[in-house]
Amino acid sequence: MAKTILIVDDSLTMTMSVKSSLEMNSFVVQTAADGVQALTKLKGGLKPDLIITDINMPNMGGLELIRQVKTLPGYRFIPILTLTTESDASKRDEGKKLGATGWLVKPVSGPDLVRVVKQVVPGA
Repeated sequence: MAKTILIVDDSLTMTMSVKSSLEMNSFVVQTAADGVQALTKLKGGLKPDLIITDINMPNMGGLELIRQVKTLPGYRFIPILTLTTESDASKRDEGKKLGATGWLVKPVSGPDLVRVVKQVVPGA
């Protein structure tokens, strides 16, 4: 059964690039342009096997999204990877504290991304 990944990023270029790398490796991909849109999809019943989120986005950034997802019943153990230009250690520490599984700094090559995704998604 194919694993579903939710990509949350306000950059359409980045979203399309990540989406195509994942789809070439048989993942099902859903997208959201910011944390608000992502939460709406999750509350609407989307249950991804992994969430990949940017940190700096309008409306709701990645750190707040991680905080909110971890409070949703049934979503606490979904792995969340951040994919961001943000390499600041304090932001990374905050992300880990909030429950981020991993922190990837853009740009990440398709094969590298897929390797990390396979590490954090059981059975991928």
